[in-house]
Amino acid sequence: MTDIRIILEDGVECRGKSFGYEGSAAGEVVFNTAMTGYPESLTDPSYKGQILVMTYPLAGNYGVPGNDRENGMSRFFESEGIHISALVVTDYTGDYSHWAACKSLGDWMKEYRIPGMYGVDTRALTKHLRERGAMLGKVIYHDRDVPPYNPYNDNLVDMVSCREKIVYGNGAHRILLIDCGVKNNIIRDLIANDATVVRVPWDYDFLGEDYDGLFITNGPGDPKKCEATIRNLARAFERNEPIMGICLGNQLMGLAAGADTFKLKYGHRSHNQPVRRTGGDTAFITAQNHGFAINTDTLSNEWEPYYVNLNDGTNEGIRHKTKPFFSVQFHPEASGGATDTEYMFGEFMEEVKNYKAGKK
Repeated sequence: MTDIRIILEDGVECRGKSFGYEGSAAGEVVFNTAMTGYPESLTDPSYKGQILVMTYPLAGNYGVPGNDRENGMSRFFESEGIHISALVVTDYTGDYSHWAACKSLGDWMKEYRIPGMYGVDTRALTKHLRERGAMLGKVIYHDRDVPPYNPYNDNLVDMVSCREKIVYGNGAHRILLIDCGVKNNIIRDLIANDATVVRVPWDYDFLGEDYDGLFITNGPGDPKKCEATIRNLARAFERNEPIMGICLGNQLMGLAAGADTFKLKYGHRSHNQPVRRTGGDTAFITAQNHGFAINTDTLSNEWEPYYVNLNDGTNEGIRHKTKPFFSVQFHPEASGGATDTEYMFGEFMEEVKNYKAGKK
């Protein structure tokens, strides 16, 4: 059967077999090199508007867990729904086996109207994307064509951010979290470090709030579309409460500090990206999912690079030279792994405790 196909904007076409929702979709075609973690990837809001190609050949073998709740959040997922536009894999199986599984990957995707296709050489497709760069494309089921869709024309952060204030946990330290498309495990890690997390929308004017620390989350799309967040952050930099950012949060902090950002050729989307802390020889394996980066040549003298990507030399974090502000481009909270840098939540909370002690 060749009842479904993916067509890239440069004309490259691959045919395969359908699973999941029987429909068509359009978006930006990107690839992920992770071996595990498809429930986490599909529910990561940073993939909003994207057709995800997975290089690891098998998907579906451990099924999908149930929607158990903990601290007001889904226990196993990174958000409350699937955010990718479509999924492309080499091989798919609905015969899953896992202690926590309650349904197949295909059945789960049907619930959210997400088409999938398999029987595609995704490694060859990935090699093409590495040469040409991430590009727009379509997954077309039974010739049911759809218009092309460029997700960067929209403010994707506004699509995935919460609409009202939500409070999680009951810790000793009040952390104001700016939701640009937060992954649940960020909130879990903050709670585990004795935080009460106050989650607010991406464009929320938070300067009137009482908080011990400020956290800027991951999210999808072009960071320059988050003008309200950038303005609010620039004002927050005039204060002294500790600030930490992750992924899109790193880019937004860079923009608020006066630096510039640029779009990467094909982005970093994997569980195995090596980064090095600047000023030393310590390296870490990290999980990443982003398509933009900070141009460190445009950083002001008050800021400095914090981490660098060992594959391509791009920025992986920045920090203020005198204030407790820092951000990283990778994901210390990565639920599917790697967790080498999860300690950074503890470092942030230490800054929060020091700040509170200094106020007394």
